[in-house]
Amino acid sequence: MKDQLRSIEAIIAPPPPHMVGDGFRVHSFFPGGRLIDKKRMSPFFLMDYGAKVEFTPSKEPRGVGVHPHRGFETVTIAYHGRIAHHDSAGNSGVIGEGDVQWMTAASGLLHKEYHEETFSKTGGLFQMVQLWVNLPAEYKMTAPKYQEITTGMMGRYSLPANGGTVEVIAGEYNGIKGPASTFTPMHVYNAKMKKGSRAGFNFPSHYNTGLLVIEGQATVNGEKAPADHFVLLKNDGEGINIEASEDAIILILSGEPIDEPIAAYGPFLMNTWKEVEEAIQDVNAGKFGVLED
Repeated sequence: MKDQLRSIEAIIAPPPPHMVGDGFRVHSFFPGGRLIDKKRMSPFFLMDYGAKVEFTPSKEPRGVGVHPHRGFETVTIAYHGRIAHHDSAGNSGVIGEGDVQWMTAASGLLHKEYHEETFSKTGGLFQMVQLWVNLPAEYKMTAPKYQEITTGMMGRYSLPANGGTVEVIAGEYNGIKGPASTFTPMHVYNAKMKKGSRAGFNFPSHYNTGLLVIEGQATVNGEKAPADHFVLLKNDGEGINIEASEDAIILILSGEPIDEPIAAYGPFLMNTWKEVEEAIQDVNAGKFGVLED
C-alpha cells in the first residue's frame, strides 16, 4: 500500500452553521453527519470550522464565557481575526492570523475565549478552526499545559517551482518538523499552494486522514474539492496528491488512531461514564480552579 493512492471516502459540504457563544459561527464537520462515528478521525475528535464571516464593531468582545475542559486538547488555528484566551491555570494570550493555540486541558481547567479587544472595536474578517484532540487514557489526568505557536515558529517546506509552502504545525513533512508537542503521533499542516502547483503527501495507511479546504479549490487524488469542504480519505493506501486549481490553503490532518472507549459529554472527553460523572463533580467542587467571567 506504500505507493497506493488513498481513495476518497467523501467530500463533505459544510454543515449548517451554529453559534458557539456569540463570537464563533462554526460548521461542525465531526463528530456528526457523515462522520457520526466518534473514532473515524481519531485522534482528532471534533472539528469546528469558522468559515469567513465579517463581524461588525462591538464595544464588548464577543466570545465564549467560562467553561471547563477535561480529557483532551483544544487546538485553535487562526486564519483571519484575533482571539484572546484565559484559563484557570494562569495562561493567557492572543493569537492572530497564522498563529495556533494548543491547549492541553488534560486533568481539567476552566477556559474562556473572546475576540481580542482591538479586533472587537474595529470588527473585520474572522476565520478559524478549532480541533479537539483526544488523549489516551494514560495521559487524560496529566497536568494542563499550553503551547503558544506563532506563525514564525512553524516549520516551512518550500514547494518546487515557487509553488507555495507547507507550514508544519505538528509532525513532520519532508524532513521539516513542526513545533507542537503531541501525546500521540500526528501531522497537522497548512499547505499554502499557488494556482497550478502540486504537492504529494504520504501517511501510514492506518492513520486517519482528512483535508479541509480553507481557501480556493484543489483536486485531491483526482477529485475536485471546493472551498469550505472537508475531504475524508479511506485507510486503503498512503499517498495523497493535491493540485491547486487556484491559489489555495488546505489544512491537512493525519494521525494514529487511539483505540480506546470514548465517553463524551459536553466539554468532557473521557473513557467511561464514571469518569465523566467524576469530572462534573470535580468542577462543582471547585477542583478546576477559579476564572472570572
